[in-house]
Amino acid sequence: MQKSTYVITKMDCPGEEQLIRMKLADIKSISDLNFDLQNRKLTVIHSGNHAAITASLESLNLDSTLINSEYTTNQKSSTDNTNQKRALWWVLGINFIFFILELTTGFISNSMGLVADSLDMLADSFVYGLALFAVGGSIILKKRIAKTAGILQLILAILGLSEVIRRFIGFEETPDFLTMILMSFLALIGNSVCLFILQKSKSQEAHMQASMIFTSNDVIVNFGVIIAGILVFLTGSIYPDLIVGIIVFLIVGNGAFRILKLSK
Repeated sequence: MQKSTYVITKMDCPGEEQLIRMKLADIKSISDLNFDLQNRKLTVIHSGNHAAITASLESLNLDSTLINSEYTTNQKSSTDNTNQKRALWWVLGINFIFFILELTTGFISNSMGLVADSLDMLADSFVYGLALFAVGGSIILKKRIAKTAGILQLILAILGLSEVIRRFIGFEETPDFLTMILMSFLALIGNSVCLFILQKSKSQEAHMQASMIFTSNDVIVNFGVIIAGILVFLTGSIYPDLIVGIIVFLIVGNGAFRILKLSK
């Protein structure tokens, strides 16, 4: 086996990592991909020549440069794949359950912050689903699912922003701050469990690292909704809830564009 290391100057977020992974997925000679996001390096374990890998990376226009290629005995472990899939299935299930809970309680309590957070949970389920297909699955199926997930996520973000604007203009009842705080606290616990499961997998691969980053961001969103609930209680105003809703819907929309980029 060969180990080829690349410096990729414009690889600075999980979206680029997934883009590279999907671009290289149809090269049969590749055994493993190891990403170092902090140093913007990619190590490819493969058989044969690195020419096809180099050409594919260059076509992404991310300023990739081959810095080293040498013989190695390192190969991907099937046990690692099993552990990754198990972790991803757990966090996918937790996120989908909280999507349903937050969406339901969001409408009942009249909180756009909770509704937005529920859609963020659904968006994460899409990310974890794509990560599962990164562990195994054909490139064609992976791209189809990415496109469908991206379009659905974008539609949800647009509908959510439209509803927030409508509530800014019209008159709405003040959200139930207690439900906002309690549900967001439970979601915070759920995301913390997800983060623990992902960290326990000890995987350094891009799709797992990306999943951990998305989950860490969710913890911040949960705190945001909790703070909005407290402000609703202190001010008696709907605006803290709507502002948090806008921020989260914009995050969901940005995630949709990144997923759609992966499907091309």
